[in-house]
Amino acid sequence: MKEIVEGIYTWPWFSAPHQYNFNGFLLVHRDGNLCIDPAEMSAQTLDEIAGVGVSRILVTNRNHLRAANRVKARCGAPIAINREDAAHARAQGAELDGEIEPGQKIGPLTVVGLPGKSPGEVGLHWPQRRMLIVGDAVVGDPPGRLKLLPDRVVDDPLLLRGSVRRLLALDLDVMLLGDGESILSGAGQVLKQLVAGFPPE
Repeated sequence: MKEIVEGIYTWPWFSAPHQYNFNGFLLVHRDGNLCIDPAEMSAQTLDEIAGVGVSRILVTNRNHLRAANRVKARCGAPIAINREDAAHARAQGAELDGEIEPGQKIGPLTVVGLPGKSPGEVGLHWPQRRMLIVGDAVVGDPPGRLKLLPDRVVDDPLLLRGSVRRLLALDLDVMLLGDGESILSGAGQVLKQLVAGFPPE
């Protein structure tokens, strides 16, 4: 793992079909450490995560179960996902223990609803640090820019664009992305550039 911003560690898992990294995050906080969208990992990385400890595992969408069950088995931490994506995740083998809902506060994070890619997609906002952790709503590809996933893999492209557009109301500097390269400064402006290219609705 490496510290990507203060108190948040990440590790990559390269996706050959997508040609970019999937990223997992471990947020270390006095209120309890949060493992978010844990990407696949080596045994050494799992040892490192277990050494730091995990209080909760948060999954931002139905397709980001990834290695959550492995982290749960090793660390004993419960897995939570938005109820709208829970049935699909369970069908993929997710060992779920609870739910997360838009508006909920988890440690320093506030859950933000981002439906569109899937009905239960959420982001995790840390207002004091002007930071947003995102699963599939946007992708960091190419590095330094954002894009949406292709319409063919999105449940409701119009709804997704609306969800992303609403993020402009947040004061963001950092976006930590589950897919692709995270934006470590100036994320608000990069997001504006993405939204500016959306088709008229």
